[in-house]
Parts: sequence; structure tokens; C-alpha cells
Amino acid sequence: MTHYVEDFASGENVLPPRSWLDDDSGRLPLSGDWSFRLSPTVADAPDDLKDPDTTGWDTIAVPGHWQLSGYGKPAYTNVVYPFPLEPPYVPTDNPTGDYVRTVTVPADFDGAKIVLRFEGVDSRFAVYVNGSYVGWSSGSRLASEFDVTSLVAPGKEARIAVRVHQWSTGSYVEDQDMWWLSGIFREVNLLALRPHAASDVFVKAAWDHLDGAGTLLVESDVPGTVSVPELGLEVPTGEHVRVEGVQPWSAEVPRLYDAVLRTAGGDVRLRIGFRTVAIVDGIFTVNGNRVLFNGVNRHEFHPDRGRTLTEQDMLDDVLIMKRAGINAVRTSHYPPHPYFLSLCDEYGLYVIDECDLETHGFGYEPQPPNLPNPVMDPRFRDDLVLRIQRTVHRDKNHPSIVIWSLGNECGMGSNLKDMYDAAKALDPSRPVHYERDTEAEFVDIYSRMYTSPEGCAEIGADSSLYRNLPFILCEYGHAMGNGPGGLLDYREVFEKYPRCQGGFIWEFIDHGIRTTIDGREVYAYGGDFGETIHDGNFVCDGLLFPDRTPSPGMHEYAKVIEPLRIVADGNGGVMVTNRYEVLDTSHLTFTARVEVAGEVVGSGTLPVPLLAPGETATLDLPPAIEKFRAAGRPETWVTVTAELTEATPWAEAGHRIAWGQLRLDEPAAAAAAGTAGSASASTGGTGSSAATASGATATAGSPAAGEAGLRGITVGAVQNARLDVWRAPIDNDAIPGVADKWREEGLHRVQHRIVSQGERDGAWEVVTRTAPPQLQWGLRSTWRWTAVDGAVVLELNVVPEGQFPEVLPRLGITFELPKVERVEWFGTGPNEAYVDTRAAAAVGKYSATVAELQTPYVRPQENGHRIDTRWATVDGLRIEAVDHLFGLTVRDWTTNDLETAKHTADLVPGDTTYVTIDIAQTGVGTAACGPALPDRDKLKTAPTSLTLRFTTA
Repeated sequence: MTHYVEDFASGENVLPPRSWLDDDSGRLPLSGDWSFRLSPTVADAPDDLKDPDTTGWDTIAVPGHWQLSGYGKPAYTNVVYPFPLEPPYVPTDNPTGDYVRTVTVPADFDGAKIVLRFEGVDSRFAVYVNGSYVGWSSGSRLASEFDVTSLVAPGKEARIAVRVHQWSTGSYVEDQDMWWLSGIFREVNLLALRPHAASDVFVKAAWDHLDGAGTLLVESDVPGTVSVPELGLEVPTGEHVRVEGVQPWSAEVPRLYDAVLRTAGGDVRLRIGFRTVAIVDGIFTVNGNRVLFNGVNRHEFHPDRGRTLTEQDMLDDVLIMKRAGINAVRTSHYPPHPYFLSLCDEYGLYVIDECDLETHGFGYEPQPPNLPNPVMDPRFRDDLVLRIQRTVHRDKNHPSIVIWSLGNECGMGSNLKDMYDAAKALDPSRPVHYERDTEAEFVDIYSRMYTSPEGCAEIGADSSLYRNLPFILCEYGHAMGNGPGGLLDYREVFEKYPRCQGGFIWEFIDHGIRTTIDGREVYAYGGDFGETIHDGNFVCDGLLFPDRTPSPGMHEYAKVIEPLRIVADGNGGVMVTNRYEVLDTSHLTFTARVEVAGEVVGSGTLPVPLLAPGETATLDLPPAIEKFRAAGRPETWVTVTAELTEATPWAEAGHRIAWGQLRLDEPAAAAAAGTAGSASASTGGTGSSAATASGATATAGSPAAGEAGLRGITVGAVQNARLDVWRAPIDNDAIPGVADKWREEGLHRVQHRIVSQGERDGAWEVVTRTAPPQLQWGLRSTWRWTAVDGAVVLELNVVPEGQFPEVLPRLGITFELPKVERVEWFGTGPNEAYVDTRAAAAVGKYSATVAELQTPYVRPQENGHRIDTRWATVDGLRIEAVDHLFGLTVRDWTTNDLETAKHTADLVPGDTTYVTIDIAQTGVGTAACGPALPDRDKLKTAPTSLTLRFTTA
């Protein structure tokens, strides 16, 4: 009996949805080993689940995905469905997994209603108990319950059989930009619901910011009494009471009150947060305060377990968010595990709880009559309405949830309006969100994805647009590969226009699956498992790497969204602004550290007055710090840091909350180059007294450059120096076609020609021309090498010729050194930084191995750039900026190696280290899924120069 696989309904014999409760009901967890059999098609699955003989079956862990347990393979698509669009039909090749487990029903379940509860099964499943068909259900990320009281006997064994299908009609509404993974991936429990015990409860706790009082109403399907000992409350269910003296719940101060609902059949433990969500004059508020969402989109993911997460995984996610200053989560694009929401209640995160719905592969516009988008198709209506009802019912008691979301990327259709009405009927206290309601016809919040900062500002400035609803970016700052860039531009708009209330970075974590390819451990992405239809590494677009290590993008975001703004005040002092929503600064300790030329020379506490939210203080630096201010002193920086004075549930005392830097010395003019003299250099180690070079036809930076005869300029330890204009395309270059344009312009295959060389005016001067084959443009460079006071000074001047490209990926020089182990530098760090990702880059002196300088993006690409370097020492070779700070990149492989690698493990260090000194580099942006890079952050081709001093220790 498999007709249900292609049924438009949500299920059969499924109990009505109800709230998730921490109650006294008996519970038998069914996690663990189950007997398992996988059939390649529905037709191949034997009709034997009424009395299955599991002899010879395999064993599989529940919860889990069968593709990650050795059965079949994962597959990733973002938009396109991996099967034909002809609802309700699915392919005949429909892998079907059978799970069987025999358990002993606890004897104390006697007299109770015995319920079999599934927290999540992908995608559709049928249940048999002791040989009897029970029912079937759909909605992969939603709970399903079945009454099995008449089929089991307390104290005796019960055999539970579950048939799970990879594809079903439900798959058409679950196209959610993630790995297609199947199976019982959340917990299964056998529950004993006692007579006269509450099984569905709705806690309605509000707080009035005008008078400071709370109100409480607890609705229950079984009457009882609610006790809140801390408040001295003892109140019947169904009675609305005013509560004096309560503290409100917010993401910053997540105050919860422990309560118990007592009925004749048992207790329900509640955690009550008093808070009120309201939209006032176009502003979304919690407890009367404007909320600025510094959020992330969060898929449930683990590199080994897929969407099966442990409680520790979920706690790790919450702690990472809190420590980074993130205050909100959109549960893209389905309700998360209930435990995650409990953590959001406890630790303090605002949540947009999203329904289990996306139909992206249908497109947004109406399709032909025979292929309507499911949100426009009346056959899907009842299932979609029930999906939002199931979401609201399960999660309604979480104070962290401040917005319901109907789903994601489904276009528009009447089914969505019906879903909205259903959500509001169940819970009118929370606004409802849906991004594809592009004209704000029925939603309570106006939402967009990936709108430019300029576009956001236009909305913020005009209250006549979109019914003057609060505006959020439900997705922005696409964190794919090297990026996101330009986040500070968004923050400035959010602070300028009250209606622009922040947004949610796409997304929290890279979905790289840990596996082995060619004997090397890698994080796999689309196509790595042999999929013919896939979307490549678009599944790796998070602020965290798959192992939950923060990427440079996470560090940048954390800096941009800091709850304090610490900057120079323009008059020699420091300005501190409290950007918290609720908290004052009493929980913070402020310190100041002084560094001269990167060396710490002093530190101390900075007295900052108590600042309420929104307040600013301008402070003079204390005398112990101020004494280091002097004209002509080496570069001197003060770093002001705000740290937790005491530990919190999510961080230890001393955890950094915010920081800022101001410069004390007055930057002096660049020093003169020094006395001219002849450069001491060699060619190929011959020891001649002047630098020489020869022309070549090899592509700069290719792995075969030396073999192909490229001999750049060699001066002392600097070997094979050549002009470099190419970077291994980042995702934000590759996906929008920027890199294709650069290739059309020949930037990836430039060749070098020596125009002239010889001594001139006391220097060794080499003139080169860097140009691509066939095209009529080039860069004429004059390299002047001069011996000065035991050093060699390079004066490089570059002039574009012909019909040159408007924008270059980078412009600098790359040279080679024998293998380098460690690099020390004075400039920005400690992490990589580019022109539009430099908010988190602090000026200081740093040291790292060459390996530590690399950023292990799941798909290798340009990385590791340290902008605004003053000097660097690379195994004894010191490189100093003279008139232009430079960008530093040091690698044990060439740009071509980096560009052609598919995974980080493909990059194998050789005997040569490649050093790139950039005059400038184009920014990184977010154009893989976002606005184009602004002109401000593009490296425009123009005459330029760079002067460097090389010294050998």
C-alpha cells in the first residue's frame, strides 16, 4: 500500500498538532539501532511490514540519514529539483528505506494513551505496529504523532516498522537549498499520555513597557493550576492575570520564570518569558524597544551527521552566536529541533520561526495551467495550511520566537494568504513574515533579499512605501567563500533609518560533508558524490566552516555588529556609544593598550561612565596613555577594549564584546629613498653586480612558470619578481561572471617582456611590459633597484597602455623564495582583510606560519591577504613600505595551483614560497548572491607606483 507517496494530503491517522511540552508523560526513547533495509524503488520494497523477517537486514542508527550511513549518496541542489516537475508524481526510482525495531512497552504505560511521536522524517513515511497499519505522514521537519494504544500492550513487546520514501509529493514543497538527505533524522519516542493530563498548552505572557507590569494567561486542553513560585502566583488555567514586578524577556536579558502547570493527570514544566511584540509607527518593537536584527540564517547541519544534530551541536551554535554578538536567527527554511528553540529562550536570541516550505524550483512567476507553483495550486492548499498550523502549535510557547514565517522562495499564491490567516488565527500576538510578498499585500513585515545598501536606504527614507511596514533583509551578506564584503555599509543604513531593522546573513555554516576523495579527507559539495544535477559549492556559504570554526567573514560580521561603537572622537579622545537595545554598560570593563611600532608599551583601565542604551560618551585618554602621544614618534596605536566583567552563561569573564583603535602619533611624510648606488643582485645565483631579467611567454604565477622559462627580476633573495594582476577567482568573482569578464580581457594569462634594462642614474632599471596574447593593451612597468644604506629600494611605476581593462583583480608583484616557515608583519591582522572586509582588522604586529596564513575555504580561492602592511619579515627578508602601504600574501603554492584545486586537500606545499606584495586588490563583495561590487571597492586601472625597501638579515 503505497498510494500515499503521491497523495496531496499531509497524512492519514495523524493526531492533531499540539505544543511541544516538558511534562510528566511516560517516554520511551527509540533512538539507537534499528534493523534496516533499503530498496531502490517503491516497487522493489517487499509488502511485508505487517510481519517482516529482519534476518539478514542491516543495522542503522536512528536518528540519522541513510545516505550518510552507507546507503546511496547525498545530492545537493539549490533551486532545481532533481526530478521532473509533474506533481504529484515522483520518479519510479524512489529509494525506500524500511526501519524495524522491537521494544518492550513499559508496564507503567498501562491506562495511558500511548502515542508514537516522530520529530522529523524525510520525506514521507508509513507506520506499522505489531502487524497493523497505523498511518502515514508528510512534512519532513515537522512532528507527527500516531495513537497506537489499541495496538500495544504495556509490559509486552511491540514491533514498530516504518517505511520511508526519499521522494513524495511533499518533496515538491521542500526544495530548501540543502543536501537531499533521507531517513528518520530526528528522535522517535513512545509516549504515555495520562488521563486528565494536559497535552496542549499555550502560554501567553506579555509585558507593558509603560507601566512595567506583566500579564499572564495559560490556556490548556485540560484545566489545571499554574504555579510561578518566584512571583508568588497560583492561578487557574484560562484566567488572565496582571503580574506586578516582573522582569521582561529580551534577547539581551533573557529572563525566564520557572512555572508548573498542575492537573489531575500530572505536571507540565514551563519556562515563561514576559515580552510583548508590537509594530508601532512602522517600527518592530519588543517591550517598546526598537529591535535591530543582527541575525543569521541557520540550517541544521553537521559535516558527519547532516541534519541530525546532538544537543551539544545545538548548544555550540547558540554559544557561537552569542559570543559573536548575533542576536537573532531565522530558521531557514523549516522549524528547527525543539531543543534549539529552548536554548534560544534560555540564552537569548530572537527567532523567526519558518514553516517547512520552499518551492524555489518552480520559479516565482505563474507557470502554465498544468504546472502551477504549489502555493498557487489548490491541490496543495490543505497541506500548506496544516504545515503552518503544525509549526505554530509545536513552537508557540517559546518567548524567543518573535515572528512566524510562512516559508521561503515560493512566489505568490492564494495558499500563502490562507497560511497567513491560519497563523494569525492561532496566534495574533506575533507578526507574520514572507519575503516573496514583494508588494506587502498581506504580511506584517516587509522583507527582501540581497538588496543593496542604497536600495535599503530608499525604503528607509520613504514611509509611503510598502504600507510603512518594518523592513528587514531576511537574507543578505551572502557569506560564500571569501566574504562577505561591504557589511559596514549596511550597518550604517540600519542605524540611520529606524524602519530598516537589520537582517540575517546568509548563512551560518558551510554544508560541507566530511568524506574521503582519492585518499584525502575533504569537505564535499555538490557534484562530489557523482550527482549529474547539482549546484556545486553553493552549499558552502556560511560564516562558519563545516567544523564550526569561524571564518574571517564571521570575525568581520562580529566586528560590524558590536553592541558598542568605540572610535576616535576627532579631538584626540575616544568616543563610546552604547548600541545595546536593553543593557547599559555596567557589566563591562574598559581597558586601553598602547603599542608603539607594534610593541606593547603600556596598558590600563579606561574609566567610562555608565551608558544607557543609545547614549554616547566622549572621553579624554588617561595620562598614563596620553603620555605616549608625540609628533615624530614611531607609529603609535591605542586599542580600547570592552570586556565582560563577570562570566555569563554564554561566555567567560574577560570575553571581548567590542573594541576600537585610535592613532596617537601624527603620521609623518614618507622618508626619502636615501643615497643612490648600484644595486647588488644576482641572476640565477651567478653573483653579478646588477639585477638582470629575461623575457618569457609563460603565464605569470602558473605552476609551470619556471619550467616554461619565465625568469623575472632577481635581486638578492628576491627571485623571479614579476607584475601580478590575477587572483584565483573567489566565489563572488566566479558566479556572477566577473571572472569571465577578466578572462575575456586576458588578465589570467598575461605574458612578460623585457623592454630594456641597465644602469641609469645610479640604479638598475628594468622596463617590462605585461600584456595578454592577441589583445592590444598592456602595463608598462619601470623597476628601479637602488642600493641604499645596506638595503635595496625598489621604485615601481606602472602605466597602462592601449584599450586596457577598466578593473583589475589585483595589481602588485609576486616573487619567489626558498620554502618559508614563518612570517612576521606589522600591519592589519590577525586574520585576512580586503578593502571591504577590514572592519575586524586591527593594526598591530603579528607572527604566523605560512600554513596559518591560509584560509581553508571549502572551494579554494583567493585568500590570506593582509591589507595595509607596513613591513613584513619572511624568513630573514624584510620588506618595508616606503610611500604606500601594501597588501601581503604568502603561500606555498602558486595562484594557478589555488585556482585549479577543487578542495583544500588538493593544495600541497612544495619547495618554493610565493610572496605577493599588492599595491591594491579589488574588494570581495557578495555578488555570488547579492548586489554587484560598488565602484568604490573596485581596483580601477590607472597609473600607479609603489616603493619598497628590502633588507636581508
